[in-house]
Amino acid sequence: MSTPEGLIIRPVRDADRDALWPILRDVIRPGDTYVIDPDITQEDLLAFWCDMPAATYVAERDGVILGTYYIKTNQQGGGAHVCNCGYITAPAAQGQGIARAMCVHSQEAARDLGYVAMQFNFVVASNVGAIALWTKLGFETVGRLPRAFRHPEQGLVDALVMFKWLGD
Repeated sequence: MSTPEGLIIRPVRDADRDALWPILRDVIRPGDTYVIDPDITQEDLLAFWCDMPAATYVAERDGVILGTYYIKTNQQGGGAHVCNCGYITAPAAQGQGIARAMCVHSQEAARDLGYVAMQFNFVVASNVGAIALWTKLGFETVGRLPRAFRHPEQGLVDALVMFKWLGD
């Protein structure tokens, strides 16, 4: 599958924050996919997503932001060659290949930043769409954390650790 037509993935800009907030809020608030406090403030969530990572990008079409992702160092010191990413697609844009395009883009961006591997530390097992996509894109499940996530409807569910070697 190719990049969705007209989709541009670019670094986040300060001017994007107002458009990012409702996308981030609408995915985080339900509390069913991310280990981020659903009641996090706008200021704190935007700082977490845009300011703290090594890089943050948005995916847009016709000037409308449809998704976003960040890249950050997964561990310090001897683990600093492995990155971690988080991806969010606007609920109205899900199923359009946005997450796939961002994940493919993030792997190249990670290489450009000097990372040689990517690890997803906590993929909620009930997020079957994400797991299927990451698997299709070459990520392996290397660990399972039993009942590590408190899902608001399903109760305690497992979380997966997924990993992909990006090369030297």
